Amino acid sequence: MRELTGRLDDTGVDYEIFDCDPDLADTAQFCEAYGFEMQDSANTIVVVGKSDPPVHVACVVLANTRLDVNRVVRKRLGVKKASFANGDATTRLTGMQIGGVTPFGLPTDLPIWVDARVMERPRIVLGGGDRRHKVLAPPAILTALGAEVVDDLAKVVET
Repeated sequence: MRELTGRLDDTGVDYEIFDCDPDLADTAQFCEAYGFEMQDSANTIVVVGKSDPPVHVACVVLANTRLDVNRVVRKRLGVKKASFANGDATTRLTGMQIGGVTPFGLPTDLPIWVDARVMERPRIVLGGGDRRHKVLAPPAILTALGAEVVDDLAKVVET
């Protein structure tokens, strides 16, 4: 937790650490249990571009959107195929479990792309590096970290 707060402090942006039940860390359960809206929850998703060697990127998208892996991410990575990294690969690459992945603890050589819709929210909920914590902050914390904002990185999910 100390490493996470150090990286958060380095952004110079105000934030709050929110404790949660690890069994409720997955986005839908978390939002329902703690009263957050899906459009204010931002998921960090690791994608692998199938090349030799493989390339990876972390993408931050709102929970009410779907990451456009097959078109936008694949093209930006410059690969013929891309897919979501599975749980084991995500943990191996980031040291974090799905449900707790945060952009603030990623390897420094892993690019971070943020869907532009995330930046329109007044405040977002992000993973906290483990399944017991979330980070509440304005989205400017992501660009302060060095993330690149990408238009239409995700598609709106029709309800």
